[in-house]
Amino acid sequence: MSTYRAFEVTGRRQFRLVERQRREPLPGEVRLRVRACGVCHTDVLAVEGQRADPSTPIVPGHEIAGVVEAVGPGVTAWHEGDRVGVGFLNGHCGECEACRRGDFVNCTNQQHTGTTVDGGYAEVAYARASGLVRLPDEMDAVDLAPLLCAGLTVYSALLQAGDGALPGALVAIQGIGGLGHLGIQYAAKLGYRVAAIARGSEKASLATQLGADLYIDSKTVDPAAALQELGGAAAIVATASNGASMSPLIRGLARRGKLLVVGAAPEPIEVRTGDIIFGTRSVIGSLTGSSIENEDNLQLAGRHGIRSMNEVMPFSEAPKAYERMMSGQARFRVVLEVA
Repeated sequence: MSTYRAFEVTGRRQFRLVERQRREPLPGEVRLRVRACGVCHTDVLAVEGQRADPSTPIVPGHEIAGVVEAVGPGVTAWHEGDRVGVGFLNGHCGECEACRRGDFVNCTNQQHTGTTVDGGYAEVAYARASGLVRLPDEMDAVDLAPLLCAGLTVYSALLQAGDGALPGALVAIQGIGGLGHLGIQYAAKLGYRVAAIARGSEKASLATQLGADLYIDSKTVDPAAALQELGGAAAIVATASNGASMSPLIRGLARRGKLLVVGAAPEPIEVRTGDIIFGTRSVIGSLTGSSIENEDNLQLAGRHGIRSMNEVMPFSEAPKAYERMMSGQARFRVVLEVA
């Protein structure tokens, strides 16, 4: 069988371009030709050696859009030539207690693409059939890749908004970066009244283009006070990588409102007990979703024109793409075009 190229990491930002031999897929597994792979901040787990065993080489990347090359024994739902995607959760096992009750996201044998199994900084990848997502025909692989993790992250957070965030309710998105620019689009298409929160008046026009009804400049006004003047937000999706900026937002929630945290930050979120007790508010972390939820996510994006704003770089520049993402200079998302 032919070989393929892959960038593997063995330590702190130590990329190495290697050639690997294609193998036949294992039972319940498929082999896919990678067309595009998003460069996500969670790739730090592999690249920065934050895994359980960082000495073992691994291929980063968990926003993979590609085409099935071969299917393993027992795989009947997928066939050669199918356009598929793989997100952070690389398929449930179907055998553990969580899987038996249908809680696939909490599968105790869940594989994490690009962290516990090889990911998409490669020309070829392998995935459990249970982790595959069918890609809409009308969307290009480069457009789809970031939606498989970044898009799913904000989509899943909005699903957790609950009964208090019915269509027409006020939902705020904090930050207009790699996650926030998608969060505004998803919230708008789900029927919410959307308030975008960011620093600086120059971002107001972009917020409107993305679908926001209101723009709150945190540089000039208190976002929590502004939200309360509007009746309070049923949910706030916090995407900025700054815990200190998230803490004051809790006071902007309506009664029973939720602060949904998707931006990873080194600083703690400080919560005043009175703000959550007397308002019966809550602070919730949200990570990702199942492959089924991811298909719903992509179908919504395909039908309503939700698109990621990407900087596209060739596969050969994967290490540079990672550095570009980590530098903070990339305005939104970075995507490797592998084909």
